[in-house]
Amino acid sequence: GQLGGQARVPNVAGTWKDLTDNVNSMADNLTSQVRSIAQVTTAVAQGDLTKKIDVDARGEILELKTTINTMVDQLSSFAAEVTRVAREVGSEGRLGGQAEVEGVSGTWKRLTENVNELAGNLTRQVRAIAEVTSAVTSGDLTRSITVDAEGELADLKDNVNSMVESLRESTRANQEQDWLKTNLARISGLMQGHRDLAAVAELVMNELAPLVGAQHGTFLLAEETASGTELRVVGSYGHRETLRRYALGESLVGQAALARRTILVEDIPPGYLTVSSSLGEADPVTLMVLPIVVEDQVLGVIELASLRRFSKVHRDFLEQLVETIGVNVNTIVANARTDALLAESQRLATELQVRQEELQRSNAELEEKAELLAQQNRDIETKNSEIEQARQELEDRAQQLALASKYKSEFLANMSHELRTPLNSLLILAQLLSQNPTRNLTPKQVEYANVIHSAGTDLLQLINDILDLSKIEAGKMDITPEAVSLRQLLDYVDANFRPLTTQKGLRFGVTVAPDVPPSLLTDEQRLRQVLRNLLSNAVKFTEEGSVELRIERGAGVDLPGAPGQDVLAFHVVDTGIGIAAENLSQIFDAFQQADGTTSRKYGGTGLGLSISREIATLLGGEIRAASTLGEGSSFTLYLPLVQTSFDPAAVPVEPEPEAAEPLIAEPVAAPPVPASATADTHRLDGRERRRLLVVEARPGGLLSMLAQSVAADLNDTHGPVQVSTASDPAVALAALRQEGFHCIVLDLGMPHDAAAEFLKGLDSDPALRALPVLAHHSRKLSRPQEDLLQVRSRNQPLERLPSLDELRERITLHLSAEEPGNVLPLVQPASEEEPLREVEQVDSKLVGRKVLVVDDDVRNVFALTTILELHGMQVLYAENGRKGIDMLMRNDDVDLVLMDIMMPEMDGYAATSAIRSMPRFAQLPIIAVTAKAMHGDREKTLSSGASDYVTKPVDAEELMICMQHWLGLQDK
Repeated sequence: GQLGGQARVPNVAGTWKDLTDNVNSMADNLTSQVRSIAQVTTAVAQGDLTKKIDVDARGEILELKTTINTMVDQLSSFAAEVTRVAREVGSEGRLGGQAEVEGVSGTWKRLTENVNELAGNLTRQVRAIAEVTSAVTSGDLTRSITVDAEGELADLKDNVNSMVESLRESTRANQEQDWLKTNLARISGLMQGHRDLAAVAELVMNELAPLVGAQHGTFLLAEETASGTELRVVGSYGHRETLRRYALGESLVGQAALARRTILVEDIPPGYLTVSSSLGEADPVTLMVLPIVVEDQVLGVIELASLRRFSKVHRDFLEQLVETIGVNVNTIVANARTDALLAESQRLATELQVRQEELQRSNAELEEKAELLAQQNRDIETKNSEIEQARQELEDRAQQLALASKYKSEFLANMSHELRTPLNSLLILAQLLSQNPTRNLTPKQVEYANVIHSAGTDLLQLINDILDLSKIEAGKMDITPEAVSLRQLLDYVDANFRPLTTQKGLRFGVTVAPDVPPSLLTDEQRLRQVLRNLLSNAVKFTEEGSVELRIERGAGVDLPGAPGQDVLAFHVVDTGIGIAAENLSQIFDAFQQADGTTSRKYGGTGLGLSISREIATLLGGEIRAASTLGEGSSFTLYLPLVQTSFDPAAVPVEPEPEAAEPLIAEPVAAPPVPASATADTHRLDGRERRRLLVVEARPGGLLSMLAQSVAADLNDTHGPVQVSTASDPAVALAALRQEGFHCIVLDLGMPHDAAAEFLKGLDSDPALRALPVLAHHSRKLSRPQEDLLQVRSRNQPLERLPSLDELRERITLHLSAEEPGNVLPLVQPASEEEPLREVEQVDSKLVGRKVLVVDDDVRNVFALTTILELHGMQVLYAENGRKGIDMLMRNDDVDLVLMDIMMPEMDGYAATSAIRSMPRFAQLPIIAVTAKAMHGDREKTLSSGASDYVTKPVDAEELMICMQHWLGLQDK
């Protein structure tokens, strides 16, 4: 295999030389051919396709030469095509290229096809991705990549498709939000400036229904009527039925308003409603009822029906729109009230202007009053300015009314606490004084303590009545039916109202029909509350004549929700001032009275009848009224007659005659009137002239006008009344010594302690000391003034009357009495012959026990300490929860804790929880003593770890029983 060799034979010739030359020529040809083939194949192997075999050859060597050169040409052409396709697709980014190599077969052909397939797949995939991304760039989000792909390209395809889908969803959500906000703003703008609720309702329905694809709709507004809140149709779409009214809870619209929650009904059954046009009719498939609520107050309801389902964006739009509509409706209602107030103020201004002109015409000739008229003109202008300012203030307050209503419940709870806290110590100490444990009080002082305790109990009942209003509005007033003895109920009525009617000179009677059962099943406390209110009103509004309570049975009476009932009727009949027919339907509304003016003769809040009506409803009955103006009124409480197994024979009662005529109270004896008080008294036409002295700082002031008004009222019925005034104590005392007066009205707010000086002058003159003095004050008195009044009230008949209504009633009572000056005081003195109560025995079970009192009110601590020490207990005190825990840590032998709830720094809830977290006090009895007695407070107190719960004012006996229970001292 060593090419290139040559035969070298020296000295040969002839045939041998020819043979040698031929051998060398063959070797030379073979060497050049093989070496040329080797060079070309070596170049091909090294990647050089530019070499070819160029030696002369023949035969098979020529064929081999041709084959190798052809192979080199094909490899060169294949490499060039593959390189071109790779460069175009891979480097230059020109997709779609294909390698074209002619004459190849076998592996080279398959390799060419694979390269072309690779380029084709890459071209299709990249172009598909480019097409979708170009569409996304142009805003077309409907396209997606559908070409087949594997591996990372498949992941890229999925990621791009996911990206497009996310963009599509985000775009759709943004478009829906843009639509929602745009239409909210548009409809809100359309409602701006309108003052007519009906026009706003029609505008809203005409815009709203087509916008959400509804074909039927109704707009209802809430109105307050005598029977309660009702929903009235004021706007519609697709129909004209506007006469229906719905109460709260009635139908779906009433239920949505009552629950303040949207109602969505889908798949409406056939025949429920028909949406029709001139071309046909069909049943809707979806119904949506949306309440309009502002600050927890229902203003109306919108109801929509559609032939297709409401989309999510439509539902969201409607939920947000009703809030905007509520604000606009609330504003329109407030504006309407403001307009009414403005019209009233303009009317008053016009009246003032008319009166001003009349005064100018009538007094033009009097020069000395010209300045007065000018001053009046300036005053009127000032009044107009004040009226305008008041109107502005009313507009501001109208916007605050909704906000204020939501704080009412917490306000009532806090006021309950603030009132009950001082009342707690008052009742406890009054009860201790009435028990007279040391037997050092006189019978009259014991009776005074009983009267204080009774008055405090009445004040507690008043607080409970105020809370009743909140409970009624919240629907949380509890009714506890029990067997009630009619005899005991009548004794309660007689004991409470006969003294009042006797004092006013009225006849008072109670008549019971023979067929009335001796007992009934009802809530006694609530029944007494209703009767107390009805009888109190009858006495208050009756100046002369009688007040009567008649009890009888009735059959077939229609009560709310129960027609044709057997009832027990309580008729309260009086001969008082009566009620006008146009006002009779309003008196049961909250804060409404027959005479609602500021100059009305009789006071009151206007809540009594409203609360009584609600209580009557809770008892299953109702109250009806009939009245004639100037002749009297009749209020009837109807209660369902329920059979009871109560045995009235178990209650000791006095026998009562079958026919009870109204009884007239005997006249009450009174101390004689001093001589100076009657020295100048004389009679005109058989009627005695009454004299009244008003002592106030400014002549012709408020008290003088009030006295003149009473005198005018009494002129026709009790004869003429002379009203004198004095602004100086010396002048007043001189007038009293010169003329006889029956009564004195004194302004305690006179400057320079003039009132105190006047009272001292009365007290120093025995002839004047017995004159009754009605003292009025409009602001809180100082401590020296309070002390002086307490001293004076011991020596002379002095009554403090901060209320003008009460002052008017007492003036009327003194001047209309048969013997002026012989009028019982507001609080009756006790009889001195009443024996002392027996001193209660101290419970020896509690002696020596140590109690920790935690309370921030020193008065309550003093009251509770007094009770506990009377029972032989040792008392520790802390003024807040944190100090209470410190005191407990220093005294491990504390047997029980009395914990106030509302305290500064750390309240009772936190203090109780902190004590319970200490293992050594885990079983320590903790009794919560709180004045915050709203709904849910008991559960909150017990959940914080308290053992029991006692409300203020504390009943001493109840507290002792509770403490014995938790100390394990009660008899088994």
